[in-house]
Amino acid sequence: MKKVWIRVLLVFVGIIVFDRVILPFYTSSGRDTTVPDVRNLPYEEADRVLKRSGLHAQKSYNFRYLPDVSANVVLDQVPTPQSTVKPGRNVYLVLNRLDKPSYPMPELGGRAEGEARQALARIGMVVDEVQFRAVSNPDEEGRVLNQSIPPNVVVRIGSAVSLIVGKYEVEPAGMKRVVVPEVLGMSLDQAKSTLIQQGLTVGKITWEYSSMLVPNTVISQKPSVNSFAPAGQAIDMTVVTNERK
Repeated sequence: MKKVWIRVLLVFVGIIVFDRVILPFYTSSGRDTTVPDVRNLPYEEADRVLKRSGLHAQKSYNFRYLPDVSANVVLDQVPTPQSTVKPGRNVYLVLNRLDKPSYPMPELGGRAEGEARQALARIGMVVDEVQFRAVSNPDEEGRVLNQSIPPNVVVRIGSAVSLIVGKYEVEPAGMKRVVVPEVLGMSLDQAKSTLIQQGLTVGKITWEYSSMLVPNTVISQKPSVNSFAPAGQAIDMTVVTNERK
């Protein structure tokens, strides 16, 4: 009698397991669900939306690091929105890379400004400032003459670099012109020597008090750096002093 009750109990348990577990599995396996669009949502919110559709979120990461893009926002998803899939399917959510990759600074000298900008954009570099230097050679028109970060220096993506680009100017007939050198940050004696070597002369010296800057240092010049000036042109400078007038 006892064995009969055990058999009845096993049959009863089997029916419950089939009704509660096996049958729902086979029933759900024949259904489809539509993948919701969770792009541009924070990952946590995207995860909740997918769960409501019977789907599971899985993190994946973008191939390239994107500056100024949050690491928690969904950039893309696989399968794509509105795809038809089975319940329980994994949906891979693409997030921005967490680490900022590093690259060697490319050699930009001699390249056209547009080409230099493209080379920098490919590695996520930002052009901070472009200054122009007068040139007498037409082949240097619009080409990079100097860059603030030397070639092959390893920099992180998003770093800023400044460029000096040639601007062709025709010299007046019979007049010799020179490029005004940068003397900012030099001592007054160094600045005078540099100007004379370039065929220029020392103009008006204006003294400006500062308790923070190094005395006898040039902090301003006129005409500006990299402009053309006639040979013998006087260059005015502002120099730091630690003595109050």
